[in-house]
Amino acid sequence: MSNIVLDKENFLRRIKRLYDEWKEGTIAHDDSLKKVDCIMSAVGADEDVVYSKSTALQSWLLGYELTDTISVFSQDGIYFLTSKKKIEFLKQVQNSKSDGVPEIKLLVRDRNDKDVANFEKLVNIMKSSKGGKVLGVFAKDGFPGEFCKSWKNVLKTAAFEQVDISGAVAYLMCPKDESEINNIRKASLVSVDLFNKYLKDQIMEIIDSDKKVKHLKLSEGVEAALSDKKYVSGVDSSLLEMCYPAIIQSGGNYSLKFSAMNDKNILHFGAIVCSLGTRYRSYCSNISRTFLVNPTDEMQDNYNFLVNVQEEILKMLKPGSKLSEIYDHTLEYVKKEKPKLLDNLTKNFGFALGIEFRENSIIIGPKCQAEVKKNMVFNVTVGIANLTNPDASEKEGKIYALLVGDTVLVGDQSPASIMTPSKKKIKNVGIFITDSEEDDDGDEKAKPKEDKGSEILGRSKRNAVLENKLRTETNTEDKRKQHQKELARILNEKARERLSKQGDAKEVEKVRKNTASYKSISQMPREPEVKELKLYVDKKYETVIMPIFGIPVPFHISTIKNISQSVEGEYTYLRINFFHPGASMGRNEGGSFPHPEATFVKEVTYRSSNVKEHGETSAPCSNLNNAFRLIKEVQKRFKTREAEEREKEDLVKQDTLILSQNKGNPKLKDLYIRPNIVTKRMTGSLEAHTNGFRYISVRGDKVDILYNNIKSAFFQPCDGEMIILLHFHLKHAIMFGKKKHVDVQFYTEVGEITTDLGKHQHMHERDDLAAEQAERELRHKLKTAFKSFCEKVEAMTKQQVEFDTPFRELGFPGAPFRSTVTLQPTSGSLVNLTEWPPFVITLDDVELVHFERVQFHLRNFDMVFVFKDYNKKVAMVNAIPMNLLDHVKEWLNSCDIRYTEGIQSLNWAKIMKTIIDDPEGFFEQGGWSFLDPESGSEEEDESAESEDDEAYEPTDIESDIESDEDDSEYSEASEDESDEESDELGSDEESGKDWSDLEREAAEEDRNHDYNAENKQNGKHQAKHSKSSKHSRRDRAVQEQNRKKHQKSSHTLNSASTSALMKSSKHTNSTTNSTHSSMKSSHRDKHSDRSRDKHNSSSSHKDKGKDRSHDKGRHHSSSGHKRSRDDSRDNDRHKSKKSRH
Repeated sequence: MSNIVLDKENFLRRIKRLYDEWKEGTIAHDDSLKKVDCIMSAVGADEDVVYSKSTALQSWLLGYELTDTISVFSQDGIYFLTSKKKIEFLKQVQNSKSDGVPEIKLLVRDRNDKDVANFEKLVNIMKSSKGGKVLGVFAKDGFPGEFCKSWKNVLKTAAFEQVDISGAVAYLMCPKDESEINNIRKASLVSVDLFNKYLKDQIMEIIDSDKKVKHLKLSEGVEAALSDKKYVSGVDSSLLEMCYPAIIQSGGNYSLKFSAMNDKNILHFGAIVCSLGTRYRSYCSNISRTFLVNPTDEMQDNYNFLVNVQEEILKMLKPGSKLSEIYDHTLEYVKKEKPKLLDNLTKNFGFALGIEFRENSIIIGPKCQAEVKKNMVFNVTVGIANLTNPDASEKEGKIYALLVGDTVLVGDQSPASIMTPSKKKIKNVGIFITDSEEDDDGDEKAKPKEDKGSEILGRSKRNAVLENKLRTETNTEDKRKQHQKELARILNEKARERLSKQGDAKEVEKVRKNTASYKSISQMPREPEVKELKLYVDKKYETVIMPIFGIPVPFHISTIKNISQSVEGEYTYLRINFFHPGASMGRNEGGSFPHPEATFVKEVTYRSSNVKEHGETSAPCSNLNNAFRLIKEVQKRFKTREAEEREKEDLVKQDTLILSQNKGNPKLKDLYIRPNIVTKRMTGSLEAHTNGFRYISVRGDKVDILYNNIKSAFFQPCDGEMIILLHFHLKHAIMFGKKKHVDVQFYTEVGEITTDLGKHQHMHERDDLAAEQAERELRHKLKTAFKSFCEKVEAMTKQQVEFDTPFRELGFPGAPFRSTVTLQPTSGSLVNLTEWPPFVITLDDVELVHFERVQFHLRNFDMVFVFKDYNKKVAMVNAIPMNLLDHVKEWLNSCDIRYTEGIQSLNWAKIMKTIIDDPEGFFEQGGWSFLDPESGSEEEDESAESEDDEAYEPTDIESDIESDEDDSEYSEASEDESDEESDELGSDEESGKDWSDLEREAAEEDRNHDYNAENKQNGKHQAKHSKSSKHSRRDRAVQEQNRKKHQKSSHTLNSASTSALMKSSKHTNSTTNSTHSSMKSSHRDKHSDRSRDKHNSSSSHKDKGKDRSHDKGRHHSSSGHKRSRDDSRDNDRHKSKKSRH
């Protein structure tokens, strides 16, 4: 043990506390420690003894348990009798000195004489301490083993008066220092993780799949999960252990004690009471919760009351309060609110815990007179037992119990803070099972055991049973459709009822301000420009004084729409346009005029000479130039001020932030804020106060966010992201940076978002492994700090502010704004918080979701969110991959949100206006059912040909565009582009004949054509052509390329014939196909001849052609045109060859 480090500071500080209390005796309710002359503790070697005061005292002082060790604390010295190895460990504090702490002496065990001499020496030391008669011991501690038995016999013969000091030492150890609080906090977080990530999910899965699992097996699984990094991370698992075997109880057999043993009964789907606790570095924690499956209203009411009782206890747990008084106050509260439950309450409401799980002498009970002190830690557990549920259909569900417990820390004067922040409201622990298989006849009542295909929907969150998983079942699609039909019915009913209650909401017409520049003529300026009938700009009153018919007339700057200046020859013109009824208004310049029937000036134009006369200091136009400049300045200042006023006009006045002077307020430092307060990005700190948050930048700028103004709060960890953030979506906008904002975000970067390539001069200068390790450590540190901040805030606000974390595994890509981002669902929202501006949709505000452009040949679809407030503009997310359609549907269905789909994009502004104008008529005609594709709104008598054409509409449009761009069929650009296009489009744009037909036609043409003239000029080509039609087609392709380069005269003829063919083809197709099909014909006829030449010239590549031969027989009606066109082209080809030769 020589390698183990002993914390000297902790030892000296805590041993001094023990000696000070021994001398002064400040514990009012227990004076046992003050009475003793000497203190002794002995620890044996029995590993079965988990909790004892002797081992607790050792762990508190030394940080470790030392077996087979006797400790004697006398007036003049501290003595340890133990083995040689442990003596080496204790030597670290042997020479340590501190005021009020006596000398430390170490005695090595002598196994030869079985420590007889050592025992005698310790007895003499105890007799020489003070009176030497009264010995302070831990009476309930009993260790087996020869060493401890021998020591007990020695004490009996010494005839000391033994006094139990367990209660006094326990109370002395109750107020925790910073290191102890950190250990308990880590233990509490491990308990929460183990409960949320393992036990809760296991119970949900058991209920979901209707498994039969015993209580004992489930408890054993919890203990196994403690060493699994999947459930417990960020803590050294070797320092963790269970405080007690996790307790799982259900089915009417309940014992609300932590000494209860798990039975081998099957988990019953009723009231499921769960308790578990973990230890970290010997410091304990505990959490207790009750899951309620299909609870009745009475059960829910009792549970809510139980949670309120616990909160009432936390309010009373303040320094100076007596535990018995807290107990009595709680009983009075129960008598007042629910007197019927008084007899069903547990006998006490919790106890102090620390190194020992339960301090029996410090209990929130009727007889404990202990006074609460700051930094004490309690396990506040309240339970109600032996409750009856007459509505239960099974015997096991007739009797139920409720239990809620948390580890809490006593603060200054504020209520105790919860260290195990696992949500416990009824919406978080209530599990509601609905039968998935509904009986169409409705004659038979469903039995409780027939819920194997049931769907579990937690009331707390509008997502699936497991918070981060979607349900996967064989008949998911059928269930989803059935569920959506029910949602459609409920949607129309609720929407109609809601709109009828709202009544007619009339828009308030905005009236322009009737601004008066001067209240009286005495305020008119007396400047020379006014007297000389020149333009004058009064900056103070924001007025332009213009001479009209020889009279200076004031016009306020708000009446001027715009001004322009121009110079024409020797004159300068200044044109001033005014606002008037009937003029076009800008977005922020609208509003009716107070007196529209009055006469308005529309515009005024002034002209002035540019010529400077003899004796003048400046040209006359200088007045116009100066007026133009000043009007622009005043107009800019006025518009800026008006914009700020418009920002403020609909702001809701917020309460004043109440600052908390407590130094332990939750706080995060080095955070950036979005949007920025100023142009330059600055860091700052975010601190939680009594009724809100305050962010202070390094420059001193302040942003206050009140708890009651937060609609949704989000915590997004840095998993897979370059930033870690807290985001607040507000109910009412707040003002900072001269703008109002509904979304405020605080974040910090966890890695290099951009890489400086010139940062490192040499290739091996940077150690990438070390950098990656440092980044991992930083991510873990930031994640822990942010998570701790969120938990503290939730505990401090009593769940008024609850942070949601996005489910990354349920995310899907989409473009709510300009760029594609990852949209991630939370328990009650759909968000993207990484990119700015953020996208936040609160699901409670959504009426329905409509999918647009849902067609099998398209890669993406759009999603439209229609809000319950029909005056609010719909939100749209574009470009969601089509393969994620079922994923999105499943998520929306699990959130009880109605969705529809269609193949077209709708004009939502017009639709919403129609609904708002006549809501009654809208719902009388079926309401939102018009969006349902099965509602019959689409024409069902469309022909199959028309449907096929619509399916290929994007390709045809593209082809049509290309056809319009190319006027000449046989231009070089058209040939090259068409060949490339044919390669890209594949078989859909070919002539439609397979390769065997094309080869047969080519061979027939070769026999019919006379190539004698060419053979005389080119005998070599003749020989190759006679060998194989394959070679013939290759030669013709080469000749065709040469012909294109030189033959110009034939282009006009070919273009004309092609144009005629296109017209005839279009006419033919228009009589047989739909309007949409006629868009294709010109493109296909255009390619028919080129496709044939291409096939002939490339027939040697048969392997390539076979891949594209599946599309047969399209446009056979145009073959006659192709044959005649080929003949004319062959004649032209022979003529051009003769002319070249």
